[in-house]
Amino acid sequence: MRIAILSGSVYGTAEEVARHAERLLSNAGFQAWHNPRASLADIQAFAPEAFLAVTSTTGMGELPDNLQPLYYAIRDSLPAWSGLPGAVLALGDSSYGDTFCGGGELVRELYAELGIREVVAMLRLDSSESVTPESDAEPWLAEFIAVLNG
Repeated sequence: MRIAILSGSVYGTAEEVARHAERLLSNAGFQAWHNPRASLADIQAFAPEAFLAVTSTTGMGELPDNLQPLYYAIRDSLPAWSGLPGAVLALGDSSYGDTFCGGGELVRELYAELGIREVVAMLRLDSSESVTPESDAEPWLAEFIAVLNG
């Protein structure tokens, strides 16, 4: 199964988590693909059969600058990805209250618009509690892998 990993990162943490997820998914036998500067054309050429989004949150609950162009390109064109499995791993800081993991919520809303099935509940990693987000994400990623393996 081909899994496209979308990532949005401000300081590089979400990108590191996405790279770690790519290694774990590849080790589990999936064809995982991650390009933090991917365009919609790049993703469509890969022809994904599942999605994983790993994103931090900026400002007032927005997506990082590097993910915004792809997010809007997908939202504007609405590719035919309905029914495909997907999951969202969100990084944030709970001290921001209502906007905690807002970037992940935006991706979840996009999944809903596209008809992508969220197959595991969004993981919210809190930077005020987690100093090792890559390893903290591993149990959730194992659950995602198990669901994809059916």
